[in-house]
Amino acid sequence: MLAGLFDAPRRLLALVAVACIASLAFGLYLQHVVGLEPCPMCIVQRYALVLVALVAGLSAATSNRRSLLAGSTVLVLVSGFGAFVAARQSFLQWYPPEVVSCGRDFYGMIETFPLKRAIPMIFKGSGDCSKIDWTFLGGSIANWSFVSFVVIGLIAMTLIVRLARQR
Repeated sequence: MLAGLFDAPRRLLALVAVACIASLAFGLYLQHVVGLEPCPMCIVQRYALVLVALVAGLSAATSNRRSLLAGSTVLVLVSGFGAFVAARQSFLQWYPPEVVSCGRDFYGMIETFPLKRAIPMIFKGSGDCSKIDWTFLGGSIANWSFVSFVVIGLIAMTLIVRLARQR
């Protein structure tokens, strides 16, 4: 069945976009319902996931082989960046630094800075990048994020190879 998905690149890219949106929704659930504070690296990974969803969705909307090839190439680059950030955060979680300097908490920003400086800081995240708040099957959010970005990158590379062979 999985090999059949690679024969329909638009369907596969749409599936990647939906999976990214579901991951983003789960991250927002963990933040707003469970109460986990995202760190700056988590926020960067969210931005990368948004870019992956946008590129995959836009690429899925086209039937032009060149557009699919270009979109898959951009997916490799963006997912590689996301995987790098997730790997760096995983490293910080496995080997936490002696002094944590990832960011300030929300209330500290509001009390310390004027509102026009505090609002942009809110979107930078305020949690500790080396802290593990949640796990699933022994992996932290950063670990699972890394796995997701690598899988997306591998899917995009496979699509590139298949689309390049269709000349």
